[in-house]
Amino acid sequence: MLNYPISFEPILKDKIWGGNKLKNILNKNSNREDIGESWEISGVRGDISVVANGPLKGKTLNDLLEEYKERLLGEKNFKKFGAEFPLLIKFIDAKTELSVQLHPHDDIAKERHNSFGKTEMWYIMQADEGAEINVGFKKSISKEEYLQYLNSGKITELLNFEKVKKGDSFFINTGKVHAIGAGVLLAEIQQTSDITYRIYDWDRVDSEGKARDLHTDLALDAINFEKKEDFRNEYTRVQNHSTNVASCEYFTTNFLPVSGYITKNYSHLDSFVIYMCVSGEAEVTVDGNSEKIVQGQTLLIPAENNQVQITSEDVELLEVFVQ
Repeated sequence: MLNYPISFEPILKDKIWGGNKLKNILNKNSNREDIGESWEISGVRGDISVVANGPLKGKTLNDLLEEYKERLLGEKNFKKFGAEFPLLIKFIDAKTELSVQLHPHDDIAKERHNSFGKTEMWYIMQADEGAEINVGFKKSISKEEYLQYLNSGKITELLNFEKVKKGDSFFINTGKVHAIGAGVLLAEIQQTSDITYRIYDWDRVDSEGKARDLHTDLALDAINFEKKEDFRNEYTRVQNHSTNVASCEYFTTNFLPVSGYITKNYSHLDSFVIYMCVSGEAEVTVDGNSEKIVQGQTLLIPAENNQVQITSEDVELLEVFVQ
């Protein structure tokens, strides 16, 4: 039952900052104009992914975890995470800026929210001319200096902004302030968590004239006030080979461009594998069972499958697993 590439129904999220690129570029099925996120694989409580294809169609990700355990996750991952899927996989479209925010580390998230922390990474799929992101501060600051700027409405003067283009990638440690800027479409890989502390929201209000909640007090002991140049992922592009983009204790992400036909051998890997298609299309085959993947789609390869064939004229995949 697990010997095929599994796809899931996207979970689409309306956002005050969302746009129409998920619909118009990634072909998500929606008639809304403010879709900000497509949750591709989610084990977050209240937003559990449902299988969209094959013999397991209609089952939830939790159903699969309960029934197949280490066959789905890998032995080490199952021992560590049990029946909780360790990653949340998304595509994000920011028509306008996201709030300036940060995520707590595991200890704070566990104590306050009974949740994992939220370490994440971004891969830029498309960016309008001049688009940028906020990642970190311009300089190391004290808590007192931070509060002075925040309370006077000048927090943006402290923020570090980076211009972005297609193919750029960024690693967002817990505690690092950040915001996706207007005009950016990206793929996001993160721990399974929906815990976000907003510290500034550009003074905007919703359709009813209400501002979104800020989390000033919660954020104070979760922020890293030190300036660190640790956010840009440098990687190479080698046709038909996996090259590392980001690695941490929570996930590994490789860049995999394929032209022609390749076989991936995962016998050394004690983990599921996720493919996120960031450009082009391909046919992915497991044990003779094939599934097409196109830009904006995601496939899950269960851990018990050691051989995967990929056929494409020209595709770019993010290859994700947990070591």
